[in-house]
Amino acid sequence: MAEILKIDLKLLDAGITPPSYAHASDAGADLCSAIDFVLEPFERKVVPTGIAIALPIGTAGFVHPRSGLSSKHGVTVINAPGTIDAGYRGEIKVPLINLDARTPVRISRGDRIAQLVIQEIKQADFTLVESLDDSDRGAGGFGSTGGVKAGLTEKEV
Repeated sequence: MAEILKIDLKLLDAGITPPSYAHASDAGADLCSAIDFVLEPFERKVVPTGIAIALPIGTAGFVHPRSGLSSKHGVTVINAPGTIDAGYRGEIKVPLINLDARTPVRISRGDRIAQLVIQEIKQADFTLVESLDDSDRGAGGFGSTGGVKAGLTEKEV
């Protein structure tokens, strides 16, 4: 069984369900919408959840999209994952976007809109150096490890 971390939570809206895990083995706790709204194609909306939390120093909260909303309806978290710092005490809000080109999506108060994952974090002590040590990857960036080569001719592949 995973270690349980106690998190202080304040309900800013008495009718909202606190975050919860659907299954004992889940990494993300469901965050729910505090409002009813329709998200039109390509529309963005910052959605209140009606909750605030106090994370312990050394942890951060990460707001991830829900796979069902994204795969079935094209709704995702714009800045996924959104970061909640340990010092933040305001309302958790989720920036959503509807990426479906044709279909609006109706979200009702209490609908699950995102997942909150709590993780331990470390801060870095950045040290200026003249050069970095070598690695097997080097400076290879996007796509440098292979993968799909869309739009290339046989000669280019």
